[in-house]
Amino acid sequence: MNVIEIDKLTKYYGKSRGIIDVSFNVKKGEIFGFIGPNGSGKSTTIRTLLSLIYPSSGSAKIFGKDIIEFSSEIKKEIGYLPSEVFYYDNMKVIDLLKYSASFYKKDYTKKIKELSEVMNLDLNKKINDLSFGNKKKVGIVQALLHEPKLIILDEPTSGLDPLIQQNFFNLLEQEKKKGVTILFSSHILSEVQKLCDRVAIIKDGKIVNVENISSLKENSYKKFKIEIPSKPAENYFNINGVNNLEVKDNIINFIFKGNLNSIMNKISNIKVSNIWINDPDLEEIFMHYYSEKED
Repeated sequence: MNVIEIDKLTKYYGKSRGIIDVSFNVKKGEIFGFIGPNGSGKSTTIRTLLSLIYPSSGSAKIFGKDIIEFSSEIKKEIGYLPSEVFYYDNMKVIDLLKYSASFYKKDYTKKIKELSEVMNLDLNKKINDLSFGNKKKVGIVQALLHEPKLIILDEPTSGLDPLIQQNFFNLLEQEKKKGVTILFSSHILSEVQKLCDRVAIIKDGKIVNVENISSLKENSYKKFKIEIPSKPAENYFNINGVNNLEVKDNIINFIFKGNLNSIMNKISNIKVSNIWINDPDLEEIFMHYYSEKED
């Protein structure tokens, strides 16, 4: 069963591109990743899906109901976290969350306390005194407090420290076990790989691909920076899987896609002064990923 069904959803802002023919489905009980560089159309898709803005063409359904015709009914069962949160500065956190909870017919005082403990959120502080990360925590608690059937998160982890991020991921896993469906927008590939079952990749307002996370993991990328005493032969690292190769003086930079053992064997045959191996930025992966698709 699909909780979200998007069919050729298109949004233009005047003559400017928003999204074009976006189509994908999200199954009940899955965590679905929605990834792309900043400005690729993630937030526009989500805002259109929530009827915060209206599509130029195309359609979408949530819980089998048209997003425009049944907008008010659908929103009662959705928890939404926008990429940027704005609140009344002089309100205390607890007052804001109680106000949010008052829109629903059930007492969620206990749920607010539980979520705030998990997110390490001080309920007695004023909104104005909170850092960006703590305001994001307020948004997360607000999105989850009424126990929605569908949670839509737009760049939810920006501003959160690593420990709170892990608590948040554990929270989402618990929601998934309850049968809750989650749409998770991000530009950080490692988050999506860790958390999601499937992923839609968007570029310039168009869906590039929808695939299982397992296939993304098989095609894992690593960013290498190698410092060497002397420059290797010019074509030494021109091998299968090496992309974005840059050799400057005694520093070599590249992104590698494939079996790490093969590249480590290659590196072991030269003298190395230092080596750094990191997850590349999603932008860097996309540049290669997109060029492959265009080829």
